[in-house]
Amino acid sequence: MSLLKAIFLGIFQGVTEFLPISSSGHLVLLQKLFGIDEGNLFFTVMLHFGTLISILIVYFKDIVSIIGEFNKFIVELLKDKKIEIDNEYRKLGIMIIIGSIPTALMGILLENIFESFYNTTIIIGLALIFTGILLWIAEKIKLGKKSIRKMTVKDALVIGTFQGMAITPGLSRSGSTIVGGLFMGLNKKNATRFSFLLALPATFGASLLELSKALNTNFSEVSFLIVIVGIFSSCITGIFSIKFLIRVLEKGKLYYFSYYVWFLGLIVVLLELIK
Repeated sequence: MSLLKAIFLGIFQGVTEFLPISSSGHLVLLQKLFGIDEGNLFFTVMLHFGTLISILIVYFKDIVSIIGEFNKFIVELLKDKKIEIDNEYRKLGIMIIIGSIPTALMGILLENIFESFYNTTIIIGLALIFTGILLWIAEKIKLGKKSIRKMTVKDALVIGTFQGMAITPGLSRSGSTIVGGLFMGLNKKNATRFSFLLALPATFGASLLELSKALNTNFSEVSFLIVIVGIFSSCITGIFSIKFLIRVLEKGKLYYFSYYVWFLGLIVVLLELIK
């Protein structure tokens, strides 16, 4: 693999992972329509770790505070103290754990179904169109005012279910979870914030599973330099993508992405129908 290809795949991963256009859907289409493969499995997993680092950097303060409050929560639990969810970060940590449950269950129980979707291009096209519909509806929803402190178990479970559904290639994870948050009454800032923080356990868990598979394959063909360049490019691009999406949401322009995924989805469906 060349340095240029490593940079391209890193940028591709950073952009599609966080913008609501579906990284998995684009990856499959890139393979099927343009004859470009994702390359070494180990390298692909490292690109996902690069985007994971992007979230850690952008939301570093939140993550440190969540970990600190969660540790205090565990200590209080072990000491049989009265448990109080008395601050935003403690509530956020608990909601992330609850929201991860439906994602994990769907990923485990429906794994074979989701994997079969990767071989069915027309489903990817339809999922892209559905992503566009979700993004369009999101901008038509009456703006919520719910803060993280006011989140309920139901809110977290619904948003986590949206994230689980987005295992389907073509259905954007970030778009689905942000829309799920808006549906449940969160304001745009908190819907976006919760979406990306909720991605941490899901992305980390999925990457570990893929890494275990990758270690059983031959990854000697990818040099250390190539891996570092890929991680760096996906991380930097990911940071810019997250911040760009936040600005788009603040301006109420999320539906702009609808036009792109509708166009791409329709092209994919039409190409499949005329085969």
